[in-house]
Amino acid sequence: MMYIILEKLLYVSNVKICLYDIFILLLPKNTSTIQYMKTKFLIIILSIVSICSFGQYRTQTISPNIKTLRLKYLEQESLTRPILYLNDDHQSLEISFDELSHDVHQYTYTIYHLNKDWTKSDLSSFEYLIGSTTQDIIDYEHSLNTQQVYTHYRFTFPNEDMQLALSGNYVIIVYEDGNIEKTIAHICFSVVETIADIDVKVHSHTTKELNGKYQQVDIDINTKELRSNNPNEISLVVQQNARYDNIVQNPSPSFIEPNKLRFINHPKLIFEGGNEYRHFDAYSVYFSGYNVDKTIMQQQEFHTFLLPDQNNGISSKSPQYMHNYDNNGQFLINAERTEYDDTEAEYMWIHWFFPVDRPFMNGSIYIGGDIFNNQISYSNLMSYDAESKCYYLNSYLKQGAYDYQYWFVDAFTNKITLLHTEGSHWQTENNYRIFIYYRPIGSRYDRIVGYKDVYSSF
Repeated sequence: MMYIILEKLLYVSNVKICLYDIFILLLPKNTSTIQYMKTKFLIIILSIVSICSFGQYRTQTISPNIKTLRLKYLEQESLTRPILYLNDDHQSLEISFDELSHDVHQYTYTIYHLNKDWTKSDLSSFEYLIGSTTQDIIDYEHSLNTQQVYTHYRFTFPNEDMQLALSGNYVIIVYEDGNIEKTIAHICFSVVETIADIDVKVHSHTTKELNGKYQQVDIDINTKELRSNNPNEISLVVQQNARYDNIVQNPSPSFIEPNKLRFINHPKLIFEGGNEYRHFDAYSVYFSGYNVDKTIMQQQEFHTFLLPDQNNGISSKSPQYMHNYDNNGQFLINAERTEYDDTEAEYMWIHWFFPVDRPFMNGSIYIGGDIFNNQISYSNLMSYDAESKCYYLNSYLKQGAYDYQYWFVDAFTNKITLLHTEGSHWQTENNYRIFIYYRPIGSRYDRIVGYKDVYSSF
């Protein structure tokens, strides 16, 4: 029983357990089941301790009964990772999720202001919130004519009763029965002031390789309106495809000029180009969409089997760049023969297959993308089947179109690379988000005073 509880805690934490992989690799082949369980038990305990001390917020579901957590601009289906601009009354976010039953739950949300590293700031709610500090979620609808019953909840923010007074990072905490200890989801987003201008160029000329596997991001920050060139007050953050594992935070400027900070050919602003995201479209339970082999009904549940994916990494016989169009890891909910996807789309088991002659002995394979909040956890960890020589994963997802990649996670460094599974190419189209944080001496919080959203294009 204790083991099951700890496994659930791992789900809550939603992080990769590197130590577990290391220990498994080190275990002798004749390790008994009891010894194996003791080892895993120890690793889980150590991991939970580490998780609790970390303190960074990420968008994630906390309860296994909560699915399809989405953050988008109100009344827009465009695949854009939304941000808010301070004092812009024409922007609103829609947050939605499904609870896998027709029971009506009392959900409430509140908002915390965060530092640039996504830890909780020292500000009180009265300093960054205008209006109430909590709101009940009263907008919900039951699913209609679906095999899996669920209830779709949604709310918008900002609204008449709750607005934001400051820029910076934020997290919305959704909890049940008025008890914040019963948190079910975290939703992270940013609010921007447009003060500092940003010029960005992405190119393939890097100090690692010339037109090889990497992309270089060059950035100029115009600090005239900030009246500060102090690198201790201004912080640069660069994010590729909404990932957090390879995020670059606060590199030192290459050059400091009057009213300008320059990051040119900076060694910390070199990213793996990676490859274009893979994609499948499970819009129909009757016909096979893109990259779908078949969909069948088993024990009153839909099962969608994807076509086996080719290894495009350096470990493959023919690493290649994929020229297909993608959405840089995002997903869209859509279903055939429905009027309202939010409540009429089916849930189905998605079956991934990634053939590899032998398992990777120095790391694990995860499926990455917005589909799993760009994180690594037990929910997106693939298993290897020696008989079929294939990594596989079964995930319970809502009908829609999904981008994804196969991430190799090194067992000893816990770092993600695409080299072994997807390959890395300088010509890959990637989305880069650039944030400028400003915290003058004496200030108690990190403002976001500049933002740029750019795509590499060659």
